[in-house]
Parts: sequence; structure tokens; C-alpha cells
Amino acid sequence: MDRLDNTVRPYAWGSTTAIPTLLGTEPTGEPQAEMWMGAHPGAPSRTGRGTLDEVVAAAPEKELGEASVARFGPRLPFLLKLLAAGAPLSLQVHPDLAQAQEGYADEERRGVPLDAPHRNYKDANHKPELVCALTEFDGLCGFRDPALTAGLLDGLGVASLKPYVDLLRAHPEDAALREVLTAVLTADPEEMSRTVAETAAACDRLGGAYAPYAGITHHYPGDPGVLAALLLNHVRLQPGEAMYLGAGVPHAYLNGLGVEIMANSDNVLRCGLTPKHVDVPELLRIVRFEPGDPGVLRPEASPDGEEVYDTPTDEFRLSRYVLPEGAGPHDLTLPVAQILLCTAGTVRAGEHELAAGRSVFVPAGEKAEVSGNGTLFRATVRV
Repeated sequence: MDRLDNTVRPYAWGSTTAIPTLLGTEPTGEPQAEMWMGAHPGAPSRTGRGTLDEVVAAAPEKELGEASVARFGPRLPFLLKLLAAGAPLSLQVHPDLAQAQEGYADEERRGVPLDAPHRNYKDANHKPELVCALTEFDGLCGFRDPALTAGLLDGLGVASLKPYVDLLRAHPEDAALREVLTAVLTADPEEMSRTVAETAAACDRLGGAYAPYAGITHHYPGDPGVLAALLLNHVRLQPGEAMYLGAGVPHAYLNGLGVEIMANSDNVLRCGLTPKHVDVPELLRIVRFEPGDPGVLRPEASPDGEEVYDTPTDEFRLSRYVLPEGAGPHDLTLPVAQILLCTAGTVRAGEHELAAGRSVFVPAGEKAEVSGNGTLFRATVRV
């Protein structure tokens, strides 16, 4: 096993206190948004044998396991994170695998530089995600029923929202959602800024169901993404609950600390709540205009104490163990690589004692016995 030394990313939306509190370190006053655990070249974890991407590249089958390399290629297929949102993240969607491959190939053909601000596809992979709450965690996920959204917007009493209300009451629902999102993102900026300002004031005044959206308006005044956000379901996760985000589902994290796992990709198309590039035509090609309940995932317990967050994605599998004091060791040995992360208490993994926020990489087939009194998350692949 390799103890991991992980990079914390200081994105502006990050909480200044959540990750330091978990790690038991002093806050610096600067935002600490994400702690990355994995072999992503942007911030690979460090081990005593070199960075994790270097370790994997030197012997992929030995480190990852033959089945993983055969299925996903010679790289760790997932990225594990601690995510601490102190302000809303950008409203965004991710492509499916075919869309990512097509979009990446197209931008490569056209010679769009990888670091260009208007580049959409940084790689040819999809980016399904799962976030599991460690604290109360607020987010937006998927389109609300258009009729319910029409009622919500109507209740704000903002005259310039009436055309959107009328569209949302039209049929079919997917066409109505597409028309409204298109109208919001292509509206005259000055007119939209006034509408968002009136909407923000109404959300503040009314509170209740509007309160989560009022918070967004304070961080992104005048941004058309505020109206796009009002089309989406608000979700509040309690600790231990999770939310799965598949391809084409618009979403944003608003506030809270969680464990996030995703396929190893950087492909993001933004819908708003950001100063970054919004490619409206490509976004509309990727978004799935399907209303519905976003669903809250709760772990399914197995007889050996493993609690699994089941998703349809093969690139990652997230589970947790809540280890009671005095419990005997659990053998977690697998024929594929895994990352173990302690989030509470103290857990012994092999020769390593893990306090909250500490993690280890376990190569394929490596003996992995854990014990202690704490909570341990296990990230691996489904093969």
C-alpha cells in the first residue's frame, strides 16, 4: 500500500474551513475547494515511489490489475475527491462517451488548442459523477416538471418571466424545456440582467422554496444561469446520502462537504453561473431535456459490512465501511486497484494508520486488511 499525499485545489467557490476542519489543520483564509486522490495528470497524488500517474505508467497491469487494463486501458479509470463547496459551482453538463469522442476528435481536427478558453473537450472520455454527503449538502440536479416550474416562476410576480411561464406550460415537455433554456441563454444581456435582478429580489422577499435560488443570485448577479438554475430540482442530501449525475443531466453543487468520485475526465459544458465560456449550440446538443425526480442514493449494505452506492457506471464503484470500536479486521483485497479514504475516526489499513482525510492507494492483488473505529470510503472499478 502507498500512503497518498494529495493536492488541494484553491478554486474560488471552495469553503475556507471544511477541508481544514476534516484534516485537523488550521484554515489559511484561502478557499480549499477539492482534494484530489488519484492519477489525474492535473494533480496526481504523491507516493513514496513517485507520483501515482508515474507509478501506474511504469507497470499498469501490476498496479491496476489485468482486468482493469483490458477494460479501461493503462490508467486509473477514476478520480476520487473531497469536495467542499462554500459557494455555488457553475451550472454544467457532461457528455456521454460517444459525444465526448466525437467532440474531442472534431476540436482536434480543427486545431483548437487544449488550453483555449473556448475548448469544450479536453479528452475523449465521458464524466459520470457521484457525490456522497459528509455534511448536509445542497445541489441542483435535473429538470423539475415544467408545470411545477411554471408555477414557481409565476409565483415570483416578475412580468418579464411570463413568456417563459407560457412556454413551460406547452407540450411536449422536452420541447418546452429546450425552448426555455435556449431563450434564457440567448436573450439580450441587458434585458436578462434586469430580469435576473428582479428575480433575485423576489426570491429574497419570498424565501421558502425560493431560498436556495436566492443564495445563487447573491453570488452571480445578472447571470442568466440564475434562471437556468430555477428550471432544476433542488436537492438537500443528509450525511451518508448520495446523488448520481449521468451524461446530459444539468447540475450544480451549492454548499457542503462531500466525497466525490468520477470517471477520469475534464469534459464540462457550462450552462451559466460562471464567467467562463458557454457554448450554447454544443450545450443544447448534449443536454437531456428530461424532467424527473433526481433521486437520492442510499447505500446498500452487504453481509460483510460494506455499504455500496450502486450506479450504472463501470469506471468507478464507491462504498463505505463504518467500523465500530473493537470490530475485527476486514479483508478488502481485490484483483484491481483501489483507494481507501478515512473520513472520520481512525482506521488502520495494512501498516498505515489513517486519520480523517488521509488515504492510501492499494495496488491490484495487494493484501488490504482494515480495522479501527471510524468511517472508510473505498473507491475502485467495476469489472
